Amino acid sequence: MSTEIVPASAAGQIASSKQHALPVLVERAGGAARFAWDEFFFAEHHNPHTQKAYMAAVKRFLAWAEGQGVELPAITPGMIGQYLVGLGGSAAKRNLALSALRGFFDRLVNRHVVILNPAATAKGVKEQVIEGKTPEITVEQARKLLASIQVAKLVDDGQGGQVETPLLVGLRDRAIIATLKFTACRAGAVAKLRLGDFQYDGTQFVLRFAEKGGKSREIPVRHDLEGYIRAYVDVAGIAGEGKDRPLFRSLKRRTGQLTGNAMTSKTICELVKRRLKDAGLPERLSPHSFRVAAVTDLLTQGVPLEDVQYLAGHSEPRTTALYDRRRKRVTRNIVERISS
Repeated sequence: MSTEIVPASAAGQIASSKQHALPVLVERAGGAARFAWDEFFFAEHHNPHTQKAYMAAVKRFLAWAEGQGVELPAITPGMIGQYLVGLGGSAAKRNLALSALRGFFDRLVNRHVVILNPAATAKGVKEQVIEGKTPEITVEQARKLLASIQVAKLVDDGQGGQVETPLLVGLRDRAIIATLKFTACRAGAVAKLRLGDFQYDGTQFVLRFAEKGGKSREIPVRHDLEGYIRAYVDVAGIAGEGKDRPLFRSLKRRTGQLTGNAMTSKTICELVKRRLKDAGLPERLSPHSFRVAAVTDLLTQGVPLEDVQYLAGHSEPRTTALYDRRRKRVTRNIVERISS
């Protein structure tokens, strides 16, 4: 959500547009229900992705409930269960819907729109996930990808010879991919990096990442990664800019020059896909594949799970375990031994 202060007249128009977008059942339940709606979606949840997903889930349910001919106070736990069963789809989809409904009805209880939360006792769907779906990029593939990026070209020096000229786009892309590889951070966190996040702590360079859930972590920068970032920053000519300026920036089309705008997770993903294709590597790989590779590689080397968990920024060790592809490698070795 924007934090920009708007005039009272404009604020009234915004509130009016929100009100017109409300589900019919919320409108009919009165001012307290409308207040709870605004409170739950716009005051409690600031992440735009969570807002969008939760609002879509609640609107979908309320449209279903309206079709059943019931008002908000008459919705029962049985109706919640019936809806979730009929919703179908993956366990994650149904559990997200249940989480959204629990939170929304909690607000309705707090604002005395309903007496009890009908979603509080509804059961979620258990889903046992042993291994994540993101494919791993191998060490050899990552090396090939980095080596394939052209960071300089030969140009005529005007005296019958040639000189090597750095390529800004190549230096930027190499620095981004190396950051993904050597920090195991998400593309979104890499996109948010500012110049001030690449800093010397007195003993070494570190990158300070803003992760999901408002978490902030400092990851030490390897010597080779430091060189890649420094080379990009120097050629880009942005070293002397303010610390709050974006580190990795988009390029003006066909000019090879930087804009002042930060890259997004989407443009970083497109960059990785383009470089994978140019290097002749599987295009099913993605920026997230580097997280999988880092976790698997470190666990294979015997690094303690809790240390790998911290590097990956996971709250739970079981989440880190989902990135471990060692079992897949064992399975591949086993199937090759089946007699033909």
